[in-house]
Amino acid sequence: MSVNPDPRANRRVALISSGVALGMLGLAFASVPLYRIFCQVTGFGGTTQRAETAPAQVTDKIIKVRFDANVSSEMGWVFRPAVTSMEVKLGEISMAHYVAQNMTQQEVTGSAVFNVTPTEAGIYFNKIACFCFTQQTLKPGERVEMPVQFFVDPALLDDADTKHISEITLSYSFYPVKSKAAGEQAAVQTN
Repeated sequence: MSVNPDPRANRRVALISSGVALGMLGLAFASVPLYRIFCQVTGFGGTTQRAETAPAQVTDKIIKVRFDANVSSEMGWVFRPAVTSMEVKLGEISMAHYVAQNMTQQEVTGSAVFNVTPTEAGIYFNKIACFCFTQQTLKPGERVEMPVQFFVDPALLDDADTKHISEITLSYSFYPVKSKAAGEQAAVQTN
């Protein structure tokens, strides 16, 4: 007994398979921007938030903010926080500075990526102004102070997962921008 294949059924299976393959390909290309948006909205992985202004409410609750700095060995920069920690009131705008110096004999452009730990605090750590929003170019031997203006949202106290947090670490890592495309990629990661 011989069974003849139905050409319409074969075509339907081929179309469904092609649709699934194209959908998976589209999802693969969309995954990086979708993940970035997810991290920015939720603070996942210690991703900080961007804000235009601080909230109207400033509490008496004090939280310690520690500052960390790392730099790629390829950069030839010295990069460190001007102060290693400060105590801030929740909701209050604060300013911290990092210091960078180009120790090479050539102009070097870098881009900073950042995160906050504990990661649950990322959604409540808001930056108003930051050197990490743009690429930084230093001439040979040039030394600069790089400010970051921030606040910790008082809503941190209303979240069962974060109300116990008494210390947050803001960490920056500088990487060299080797080309325009690499610089755009680094900028995409920090926004």
